[in-house]
Amino acid sequence: MAVEARTFGSTLSVPRHVAITMDGNGRWAAARGLPRAAGHARGAEVARATVQAAIELNIATLTLYSFSSENWRRPVEEVNDLLGLLRYYLGREMEDLHRNGVRLRMIGDRARLPADLCERIAHAEALTAGNDAILVQVAFSYGGRGEIVRAAQRLVEEGAAGRLSPSDIDESVFAGKLDTAGIPDPDVMIRTGGEMRVSNFLLWQAAYAEFFFIDRLWPDFTKSDLEAALVEFGRRERRYGARAA
Repeated sequence: MAVEARTFGSTLSVPRHVAITMDGNGRWAAARGLPRAAGHARGAEVARATVQAAIELNIATLTLYSFSSENWRRPVEEVNDLLGLLRYYLGREMEDLHRNGVRLRMIGDRARLPADLCERIAHAEALTAGNDAILVQVAFSYGGRGEIVRAAQRLVEEGAAGRLSPSDIDESVFAGKLDTAGIPDPDVMIRTGGEMRVSNFLLWQAAYAEFFFIDRLWPDFTKSDLEAALVEFGRRERRYGARAA
């Protein structure tokens, strides 16, 4: 379901949930002769601006794919830079996000994160739990396959404890064990950087999402790019497998 919003003279069909793969930080930095860390820092600034743009556009949920389970294979220095950026935003930026009504939720495999970072995440989630301007889900140490495996493990544990039988399991029950439990599936999936692949992002949840692949690198992404995706979203007919009328 989407709502209509008028912005800058254009009628936009605003989805409930937009998910973005923020791709291109490294290439942006390389094109300018800068270290990859500079690209990630710029990308974090754009993510913050995109949260504000989503609030202004009345998007209820924004999910940002910032660090995949596969990204742990990157050089240690780059991984540490990304962990440091997350620490920074969970620290110095958190009060500002809270004042703006942002509810923060982290999805992904926290078992791989340092203990101090897990504590900061828990604090940020508790601090913002009552906010309702927008829900921002940050996918960090996240992989769609891993998420599905974790959900299956939870179901097996409940079955072994006698709280669940195989006949009880349907799509709704399974979805309730995912990291995104209780959150509507994304209506729109955006990927920047010119690549056209899913990259293990929200594999279950993206079943009926509308996909938009944008050539612009993430550090150059603007509110206008987001609006353009929403305009195109409004033109698409979503039938969920049913025949057109």
